[in-house]
Amino acid sequence: MANKNLKNARRAKNDEFYTQYIDIQKEVEAYLEYNPDVFRDKVVYCNCDDPFESNFFRYFVLNFNRFGLKTLITTSYKPSPVANTQIALFGNDKTPTKSKGRPKITANKFIINEVHDIDGDGEFNLKDVAKQLKANKHNEWMPLGADGDFRSDECVSLLKQSDIVVTNPPFSLFREYVKQLFDSDKKFLIIGSMNAITYKEIFPLLKDNKMWLGAGKNDGRNVWYQVPDSYENFHKKESGKKYAYVAGTVWFTNLDHGRRHQPLPLMTEKEIIKFVTKKPFEKYDNYDAIEVPLVKNIPSDYGGVMGVPISYLSKYNPEQFKILGLSRYTKTQGMSKAFVDAYYKSGQKGTISEGHPDLCYYDHNNRPVVPYMRVLIKLNKVVNK
Repeated sequence: MANKNLKNARRAKNDEFYTQYIDIQKEVEAYLEYNPDVFRDKVVYCNCDDPFESNFFRYFVLNFNRFGLKTLITTSYKPSPVANTQIALFGNDKTPTKSKGRPKITANKFIINEVHDIDGDGEFNLKDVAKQLKANKHNEWMPLGADGDFRSDECVSLLKQSDIVVTNPPFSLFREYVKQLFDSDKKFLIIGSMNAITYKEIFPLLKDNKMWLGAGKNDGRNVWYQVPDSYENFHKKESGKKYAYVAGTVWFTNLDHGRRHQPLPLMTEKEIIKFVTKKPFEKYDNYDAIEVPLVKNIPSDYGGVMGVPISYLSKYNPEQFKILGLSRYTKTQGMSKAFVDAYYKSGQKGTISEGHPDLCYYDHNNRPVVPYMRVLIKLNKVVNK
């Protein structure tokens, strides 16, 4: 049901799925482990993130000094439902008191240049940030002139000032959002749908190693997100907040991380056939490559082209493999009339016809198979042959 909500959100451009603090922490810490200075003296911009609600803002402002940030900028797309409440909303346990009268309709921006223990309690926390913002000491909190759309002149100007963008952008505008990042030559760490891998605007960037998947598992499994109170379908409720788990969300980045350089441990073709599959790999009927339905069964010594699941990209090491293309955009010989006839004769219901470009093969029972989209890869260097 949460996935249905996600699809509806895309159509309505109402992508209000709030990333959990722990998920941001796990991902970002992996980059720090690889390069402790990745954020040092950098301007980090979290656009598409309401400063009053965003865990991206909370995470980076609480770690501002540890990371050695120069500046943290956060902007919201539309008015926060708590934007006109008392500044105490930043994390204490008191219920915020709303201001009198009708709230002013504004999007907001925060620019943080300095954080420290301002109330003398011996520790730095969100309460200190709130007081510094209220006092306007070295930091800035003010409404934006427009609605905070990442394409607006105000937000583009802030983007130009930044070094690294970290956020969960609207999935419905993912193509346009990524294009803006590349046009602006920015480093980034963002969340998107796993299906974005297959977009014609996105896959070439992955193929050419201009961007890649993040340091976490990124296998498209369910991830918990906080959803707005207005959502009727959710999976759990904790401390008055609604949560839904959503399948198929992954991190995209052009920041280097250690997992990207870890070779995938693999067996030889003979070992896989002997100990795992008990049969040779199937070959496509309309393209010169073998079908590898499971990432763990990619052979370490096969010198030809292999079709693997798109989930492989979460384990992709550019020093180990070369990405040749995506089956959707690869010119094949097309499906033969004999294959199409056999496909329907076997009782399958998919919509195919002679000349259809998707990859296809006959399994070892001679049953026609049309696999889901495949990434076409080849070993950079054949070993253990």
